[in-house]
Amino acid sequence: MASFLLAFGLGAGLGCLACLLIFFWRQRGGLSRRLPRARQLLSWLDSSATGWILLDQAGNIGHINPRAEELLQLDAGRLLVGQPFVEICDDPALAGSIRIARRQDRPQRLEWHTGSHDLDVMVVPGRVGWLGVQLQSRRSLDAQLQQQERWVSDVAHELKTPLTALLLVGDSLAGQVTSQNVRLVERLQRELLRLQELVGDLLELSRLENSLPGTAQRTGLVDLPSLVQQVWANLRPLADPRGIRLELQAPDQLQLRGDSSRLHRALLNLLDNALRYSPDGGVVRVSIDSRAEWCQLGVTDQGPGLSEDDLAHLFERFYRGDPSRARSPRIGSGLGLSIVQQIAATHGGRIQASNQPQGGAQLELILPGVIGPGHC
Repeated sequence: MASFLLAFGLGAGLGCLACLLIFFWRQRGGLSRRLPRARQLLSWLDSSATGWILLDQAGNIGHINPRAEELLQLDAGRLLVGQPFVEICDDPALAGSIRIARRQDRPQRLEWHTGSHDLDVMVVPGRVGWLGVQLQSRRSLDAQLQQQERWVSDVAHELKTPLTALLLVGDSLAGQVTSQNVRLVERLQRELLRLQELVGDLLELSRLENSLPGTAQRTGLVDLPSLVQQVWANLRPLADPRGIRLELQAPDQLQLRGDSSRLHRALLNLLDNALRYSPDGGVVRVSIDSRAEWCQLGVTDQGPGLSEDDLAHLFERFYRGDPSRARSPRIGSGLGLSIVQQIAATHGGRIQASNQPQGGAQLELILPGVIGPGHC
């Protein structure tokens, strides 16, 4: 993901440069008459690992860099400048994106297959009708994502072995604890468990971030009310000693298409988060409703609610709110809600947070793919 963002950020920066070039061309009659600064900008475009094509108001090619020629499998010796782009590429999907970008004056993105290349295309509007068309090979992006996932996976697995050994040492020390070192041993075990949880969460978050939106892997029918009950059963050893109960408002059956294991993880993180901020003897409320083919699942606690900083940064990785607001001494990895956000994205949905008028915070998970009550 970091590699993709770097490539995309470079492309966006070059898009701004392209807009400057277009403006100069329009105002001064052509880039060849400009000062060396304009020629330098074109030189940077020509050196880019991303393909770039500049189109004028009539759709003619104003400039095309070598990488674009390679991706489009064009003869580098041909004189392409000044030719209509539609004569070189008449793909209707790309032509439609160019028309929309020009009409709406907004960037357009599409996945495009041409020849032996799968491309990620960005059409960037410029000044006075000019457009920049950015071409990036999806194979290189996929390879970068796979390399990053392998790296994170390798690091996580390398950390698991010494962590397991240290946990065994901690258990051994706990069997020989004395009044002098009892607190140190307890802290050691607590921190090792937290580190183990952090490694697992980082590995899961990396996998999720390298999944495209709407591409949940093990898709099947999931009954959400039943899944909520299963998740709460796992959390009862934490909830019962504090007298916290679940209140579920949902139809008897509501099914959607999704990845059962990942939705289980998302609900576990949401309910565990509500437990942390609920007062002893409180209630965690879960409401499930559907409209058309969308499901809205809300988890509400009776805690102190969310601050402005919480609302702005709640789903960022490693973000933790004010610890004084939590009603439980347990400390998470700081990745739980980031994981929920990515699980929602892989299902083509989203998550949002708000404060309730009567107090407490509400997290809403919105997912597509509802089959409907009682339908299979």
